[in-house]
Amino acid sequence: MFQADHFSIRDDFPPVSYEQWREVVEQDLKGAPFEKRLVTHTYEGIGLQPVYTHRDWPGEDDPAGFPGLTPFTRGATPLGATPGGWDICQEHAHPDPAQTNAAVLTDLQRGADSVLLRLDYAARHGMAPADPAAIDAVGRDGVAIHHRRDLELALAGVHLDMAGVSLEAGAAFLPAAAAMIALWQDRGVDPAAARGAFNADPLAVLARDGRLPCSIDRAMALMGDLAGYCHQHLPGVTAVRIGTGPYHHAGANAAQDLAFSMATAVAYLRCLTEHGMSLDAAARQFRFSYSVGCNLFLAIAKLRAARKLWATVLKHCAADPSTAAMNMHVRTSKRTITSRDPWVNLLRNTVCCFAAIAAGARSITSEPFDKALGLPDEMSRRIARNTPIILLEEAHLGFVNDPGGGCWLIEKLTDELAEAAWPIFQAVEQRGGMAAALQSGFIAAQIDSAFKPRLKNLATRRDAITGVSEFPDNSEKPLNRPQPDLSAIRSAAINRLRLLGSTPEAEAAADRLHRSASEPDQANGALTQRAIEAAAVDLPLSHIQEAALGPVSVAGEAVTIAPLTPHPYAEPFEQLRDAVDDYRQDTGARPKVFLANLGPVAEHTARAGYARNFFEAGGFEVISSGDCEDTEAAVDAFSRSGARIAVICSSDRLYHQQVEHVAPRLKAAGARTLVLAGFPGDNEPTWREAGVDRFIYIKCDVLATLRELLRQEGVLQ
Repeated sequence: MFQADHFSIRDDFPPVSYEQWREVVEQDLKGAPFEKRLVTHTYEGIGLQPVYTHRDWPGEDDPAGFPGLTPFTRGATPLGATPGGWDICQEHAHPDPAQTNAAVLTDLQRGADSVLLRLDYAARHGMAPADPAAIDAVGRDGVAIHHRRDLELALAGVHLDMAGVSLEAGAAFLPAAAAMIALWQDRGVDPAAARGAFNADPLAVLARDGRLPCSIDRAMALMGDLAGYCHQHLPGVTAVRIGTGPYHHAGANAAQDLAFSMATAVAYLRCLTEHGMSLDAAARQFRFSYSVGCNLFLAIAKLRAARKLWATVLKHCAADPSTAAMNMHVRTSKRTITSRDPWVNLLRNTVCCFAAIAAGARSITSEPFDKALGLPDEMSRRIARNTPIILLEEAHLGFVNDPGGGCWLIEKLTDELAEAAWPIFQAVEQRGGMAAALQSGFIAAQIDSAFKPRLKNLATRRDAITGVSEFPDNSEKPLNRPQPDLSAIRSAAINRLRLLGSTPEAEAAADRLHRSASEPDQANGALTQRAIEAAAVDLPLSHIQEAALGPVSVAGEAVTIAPLTPHPYAEPFEQLRDAVDDYRQDTGARPKVFLANLGPVAEHTARAGYARNFFEAGGFEVISSGDCEDTEAAVDAFSRSGARIAVICSSDRLYHQQVEHVAPRLKAAGARTLVLAGFPGDNEPTWREAGVDRFIYIKCDVLATLRELLRQEGVLQ
């Protein structure tokens, strides 16, 4: 037998040019438009080609640059995550500081590098626990931290010179930061060793909550003062966050997400430089925070495009190129997390973490799979924490710098996203900047416009949600996450404050802070220093906030706008399932749908499966007739089912033969609503005359149909 000395795949499979491939494809399409059939479009208007080649991203002269060098598309540092991985920053929001402390210690002992403490609604809005307005706010959506001692309790046993601490304190970022700095000082932490982020982001607070307790200028001034203090005293801490969460969760597409982050960053740059900081020092105070969804390549490209855009912005500002190395924090998108079939969230979170790592994020918050159900338990926190650890230690993603670099699709998509975001950023600037665009309603209008096509695709299930709109499991056992007793949490918070009492030192510190807030800015960090002194003598955060804002003449009136409403993708379908669960609890049964399967399995199985998925997505109990060879069998099975909705399922061939016969019989047997699974085409008038009330098929509005049928069943009002 002859054996070649060597084997070359090119001998049997010579290279094919794009033009040759395109010619063959167009022949196979037989006249159908290539662009319509094979090119898909993202919500940003970008056309995704069926195949990418060297012609899409030639790569000569390294247009994307190198990791760690301008424009930083390929990473903020030359080695990326290879030296020691990325910072795993886990969020904690249990309302009881003691329980939060136990969870924090567990996370840090078992792989997390830093923690993110989310203060409760009352603290974020500057309310004291005893305030009547705080009755339902203390402990809601965060830890009940209302003074330095609460923060000390939440971080007891934590080596603050080793573990970073980030705070989510909403509009109360200054008093929260002051309490953290006072705690570092009390623990004897070297300022150079302190690590963390104070996440002052007043524009995001305004967008999310619809309110700031003072004028935007005053909030910006407080942020500038805090940034000045951090620049002077805390080199390992950032004061400012550019967070796009409120816009992303309200439905912004990736290009808008990027544009709004750049517009916010420019607004904050102006603020910090006006308060005496150099441009380069101001840029180093920024931490960009992005949420990513499950579209892997789009997520990677979005994060890479963010670094490229930031480098472009700073280049136009004539900043030192080294300051453009973006400090990027990434977390799983809340709009992709579901409360139904929450186990699928494990996969969603893994995809998001993978995208963040592949795109070069500096820190990652990995979300527990049960986050949408309430406070996560120990198991879900453990899985969330271990997800990025597995990607580092077992998938070895940390061994590769910029895994997407050179990939024709990712490089092209990165550039196209940056190009799509730039005119949106310019439009915001033309309207006076991010603050003015928020107040005028421009941002909300842009997001609403972008979300409409996505909402339509969610309703038609073109964008499927596994476990919710596709492949739902109505027999799943719900995961229960007990909610803490918030009244007890509030009482405990009030008692802790009462034990501290009011001391002359605290009153004097409050007076000094108030006077400092009333005076013109003398130097960066002066107000923050006064706030730290007040926190050190245990002045409550609400009192620090009140004193720091100063008199109305300085603080200005509170600013209010219509808040951006979050739009979790699964929410409309989950609302139907919730309504059905309530109905079942009241009546003892779910509304039923009967599948009248005509003919053998080969004839009806495809449409019966489609119909089952369709109705179970709305919480219906689906009863199948099995194989019905004749009309009598189908009608008899329906009569015994107890359902009032019947769905005819079969092939087009049998529809032409049997619909006109079976439809009247099913109606006579008690079918209040008769549905046919399939697109009727020219047969619609005939089949409607026979008794068919509606048709379900791919691209029909699933959500609207389910809502109408549930109203007929008395589930919805």
